[in-house]
Amino acid sequence: MKRDHILTTHAGSLPRSDGLRELIFARAEGRPYDAGVLASRLKSEVAEIVRRQLDCGVDSVNDGELGKTNFNNYVRERLAGFETRPYEPGRSPKPLSIAGRELTKFPEYFAAGGRGFGAFAGAGPSRPQVYCVAPLKYVGQAALKADLENFRAALHGVKAPEAFMSANTPGTIEHWLRNEHYPDEEAFVYAIAEAMREEYKGIVDAGFLLQIDDPDLPDGWQMYPEMTVAEYRKYATMRVDALNHALRGIPREKIRLHVCWGSFHGPHQHDIPLERIIDVIFRVHASQYSIEASNPCHQHEWRVFEDVRLPEGAVLIPGVVGHYSDFIEHPELVAERLVRYANLVGRENVMGGTDCGLGPRVGHAKIAWAKLESLAAGARLATKQLWSRRRRLRGSR
Repeated sequence: MKRDHILTTHAGSLPRSDGLRELIFARAEGRPYDAGVLASRLKSEVAEIVRRQLDCGVDSVNDGELGKTNFNNYVRERLAGFETRPYEPGRSPKPLSIAGRELTKFPEYFAAGGRGFGAFAGAGPSRPQVYCVAPLKYVGQAALKADLENFRAALHGVKAPEAFMSANTPGTIEHWLRNEHYPDEEAFVYAIAEAMREEYKGIVDAGFLLQIDDPDLPDGWQMYPEMTVAEYRKYATMRVDALNHALRGIPREKIRLHVCWGSFHGPHQHDIPLERIIDVIFRVHASQYSIEASNPCHQHEWRVFEDVRLPEGAVLIPGVVGHYSDFIEHPELVAERLVRYANLVGRENVMGGTDCGLGPRVGHAKIAWAKLESLAAGARLATKQLWSRRRRLRGSR
């Protein structure tokens, strides 16, 4: 598609009201709640969240993931074939941590509870463990239908250049679901993929762009500190192939991939470098690639694209606004970052994005919205630089 400006989007989760948050978590945790009130609030707040994104200048909008508490709970509501058991130290499987390599070097930091959103990264299990004990089956039809209907209603009468909805990947689901049914891990991951395929197709069939969220593609490296890079690349490649199996038949232009390095507030000194896995990321059958890129551990990785080409016809969505700090990125900085990427991959092949979902990861809802406003303002500045420069070059001939 021929573009004449830098478009903007974000990674997914956006701020919800305290009242809606209480209802959503009550449902997920099995506590009493008023289903009618929840349905009404979800519909109205999704409409409001769409309007606020457009008011901020965001081009590609979503439902803010308002109906989902977190990845684990939302998928538990949509899959069957598992059971939960209390965690028993010494008997239950060792819990995985997205800060596994950091825990070795900075145990005092995590023992003190870390900080902010990422305090969970070094924590032990605080909830029952989940075990796959039967064939996995998708049972989320009603929940998905409600999400789609709320989003469709919110988009009625507004002009949004693009609308996307997020779903979780088999590789990420695998990390909280222990296998006690399938013969090996490959069969297990492919079974998750086959079960989730119904959700993927449902989003696309409803007319929305499917955003596949796969934070564990990079941060699985932290979960297995004993793995070498070669071993991890083999591990990640199998899970990408399972994802592509689930996406079979869905047009590539209907799929966006989002990856990050866990997005917890912490050291991140031992994240796997982008250059070691960029080819595995690009193996995913997608047309847009949203990649964490603005925090101090990964901001320098724009240089990867000096040597690595995008897949044919693909769009790169670097995170040019982040969640690691409550500082509001200046629009000039956002523009600088976008122009840097545009000079490497082409101005038509870049969108402005965020490192991860801002909703639960910054200090206040107003900060999240201010970051999106700065993102849009920076994209306008970058557009002016990139397109006016081309016009000047043509005029000098």
